[in-house]
Order: sequence, then C-alpha cells, then structure tokens
Amino acid sequence: MAQHERNAGIPLDLGLICEGDRINLSAVERRAATMDKRRSVKKEWQAAWLLKAITCIDLTTLAGDDTPGKVQRLALKARQPVRTDILEALGMTDTCITAGAVCVYHSRVKDAVKALRGTDIPVAAVSTGFPAGQISLEQKLAEIKASVRDGAREIDIVISREHALTGNWQALYDEVKQFREACGDAHMKTILATGELGTLRNVARASWVCMMAGADFIKTSTGKESVNATIPVSLVMIRAIREYEHLTGYKVGFKPAGGIRTAKQALAWQIMMKEELGNEWLEPDLFRFGASSLLGDIERQLSHYVTGRYAAIHHMPMG
Repeated sequence: MAQHERNAGIPLDLGLICEGDRINLSAVERRAATMDKRRSVKKEWQAAWLLKAITCIDLTTLAGDDTPGKVQRLALKARQPVRTDILEALGMTDTCITAGAVCVYHSRVKDAVKALRGTDIPVAAVSTGFPAGQISLEQKLAEIKASVRDGAREIDIVISREHALTGNWQALYDEVKQFREACGDAHMKTILATGELGTLRNVARASWVCMMAGADFIKTSTGKESVNATIPVSLVMIRAIREYEHLTGYKVGFKPAGGIRTAKQALAWQIMMKEELGNEWLEPDLFRFGASSLLGDIERQLSHYVTGRYAAIHHMPMG
C-alpha cells in the first residue's frame, strides 16, 4: 500500500500531547468557513480531481442485510467505478481507475477477498467491536487477527472512547499499540469517533496518542455517530498529522468518514489536504474517503461534464 516508511510509532510523551492540543477555536472555524466559500475547480480540472477522488474511496457496506451477493456487487463496482462510455469520452480508457478499497464487516472479508481476486484492491475490515467498541480487549484482538487471516490487508479499528473522555491516555496508547501488533503487516486505520469525544482538544490529543502508538491512518468516524466527518474536526486531525511528521518523519494517512455524499464535498476535502499537507496526501496510500454513496454523485458529475446534462442516479448504480 504505502510508498513511504510505515509509521513505527514512538514512546508515549504526555508533554508533546499537551503541546499539540492547543486549539484556537475561532481560527479553526475561520479556516473551515473558507472551504465552503472558495471558488471550486471547474470543467476538465474538476473532472481530473474527481477521478483522483474515486481512487481514494473505500467503498463500504456495513449493514445488517449484507450478503455475499451484495459484497460481490460492491467489489465489481470497485473494479470498474466509472461507466465505460464516460471513461471513453474523457480519454481515460487506458488508465486503471479503481476504488481505494472495499470495506466490510469481518464476516464478509472472505467474500470480498474472493470477489477482488486478480486485482490489487485491498479489503478493509472494520474491527474491535465496531462501531461502539464495547467488547473485551481479548475479543478485539482476536477479531483483528481473524480478519487478517481471512485476507484483510487493512483493518479499521475503533478506539475505546472511555479512555479519551476520562483522559486515560496511557490506556489508549497501550490499547492501540496492541491493535497495531495484532494487525501485523495489515495497515491500521484508527477511528476516533470524533462526534463522541466532546471537544476538539480531545480530538487533538487522541490523534497524537494513536499516531504515537503506530496508527497508519487516523479516521474521523465510524459513520454511525450522530455527528461524523466535519471540516473543523478534520483540520485539527490534519494539523496533528503535519506536526507529527515534522517531529518524527513518519507520514500518517487521514480518512474522513460519514456524511460525505457529494462531489462538491469531496473536492473541499481534497483541496484542504493539498493546502494543509501537500500533494502526497492526495494519493490513496495517505488519503481515503469512507463512503457508500459518494461514488454515485461523482460519476453523475462526470457524466454531466461529458454530456452537458445530468443523468438519473439509477443510471450509475453504486454496486
């Protein structure tokens, strides 16, 4: 997956955590407000950015009615996320555009691996008692190891929010470090569930602790909370990533998840990544969207670009 040195983590440093959590709320809000008001990229530039966004989507199905057939349809869409006629009109038929990953529950990992055989698209498994994380540590570790055995190359874990809410940073560090060890060679995305952490300061501190413990990615949300990915929360996490790289030299990825449904929203996050972290964080080894419906709107916008009119959404099904 990564084209850079994997984050090995560092010893827990509470002093650094306290230094890194100084949040100027008004400044964060002002910066976030500019993301919605700036002029968006247009025409062929927008098409190029949206094609790039597709390669960073973790196509996700996390529902009670998931079946092998549903996972297979999702995997087929991951293999060919854009209709052939649209790619032909864009002159992109010679490129291999695929989704960044297919994200499923542990019980569907084998189905996804089978459906993606012959591609380099990884399977990501949500783990550790997703979404609430209210199971024992032993169960969490066993679930990670089982998903890796079944072929998952990425593991999306959830932290115990209790540790962040009570300020028990040592416990959070120890937990995430054990998760990382259980993942082995599989890359670990650490879900903070920011909508349940209460304050931006807690978000910043949790981001630092998880990176120190060896997280390959930090991720905003499970998508199941009442508040999911937002621009202010993302800014706090992204700037923690930037400072962590300056301190350690390790690049940590970022994944906003939950509530990102439109091409316009995707562009806003891409622009923010470019401006705050640079072009490296526009690639799927350092940036992912957690989404189930985003691809449909992106494909619809690409269709509008090549035809001049909007197609019905059912003409470009998600999977």
